[in-house]
Amino acid sequence: MGLGRGSAVVLLLSFLFFTLHSHMAHAATYTVGDGGGWTFNTVNWPKGKRFRAGDTLVFNYSPGAHNVVVVNKSGYDSCKTPRGAKVYRSGKDQIKLAKGTYYFICNYVGHCESGMKITVTAA
Repeated sequence: MGLGRGSAVVLLLSFLFFTLHSHMAHAATYTVGDGGGWTFNTVNWPKGKRFRAGDTLVFNYSPGAHNVVVVNKSGYDSCKTPRGAKVYRSGKDQIKLAKGTYYFICNYVGHCESGMKITVTAA
């Protein structure tokens, strides 16, 4: 006894929903710097963590004291903000990751040089 056309459609839609729901359920939210937040010496915070496309990074900090700047590798290595870089200033920034490598710094004078920078790669 085979499946009717309606049953096959329901089965297919159920499978697609499960697949999408399963993928979304794996997305994680990471608070950068954990309880200490986005501050000095967070450069090693990503070590041992596995990031995936769809994950969200939350940067908690005091607005006016710090910021979050998305830079390229050169900006990360030199602690310089390239022209056109995206700057976040809310103190509760949420950045959703797509697949790829991301570089973040605080561009207040001396902050990046004091380890207020991270790089993460999302698979």
